[in-house]
Amino acid sequence: MKFATILKNARAQAAKADISKVGFLAIQINIEGEDGGVFYVEVKDGNISVEPYEYYDRQCMITIDGDSYNKILKGKLDPVQAFNDGILKAEGDLDKALTFTNLFTATLKK
Repeated sequence: MKFATILKNARAQAAKADISKVGFLAIQINIEGEDGGVFYVEVKDGNISVEPYEYYDRQCMITIDGDSYNKILKGKLDPVQAFNDGILKAEGDLDKALTFTNLFTATLKK
């Protein structure tokens, strides 16, 4: 899957995410593979942003291939299992990584 499509899908899910209980969140996502790229998700002051840039003051950085990332966001791959299996790598605050995946996967129920 092309990085532009991954970013578009992330923005669409972010628009549906319930961020009402999230104070501040800064996650960088590194998509590995041929069509990889980098983007960040930031929740701040009641707004959510998804932008195709590195976030140097991030709380957590997630590295994953594009297909696995999409499987997680579609509910076809459990993020904790992906982490345990080495498919998803996370550096930094793992609670923030879990908050991020819960925000995005919760949009599937809407």
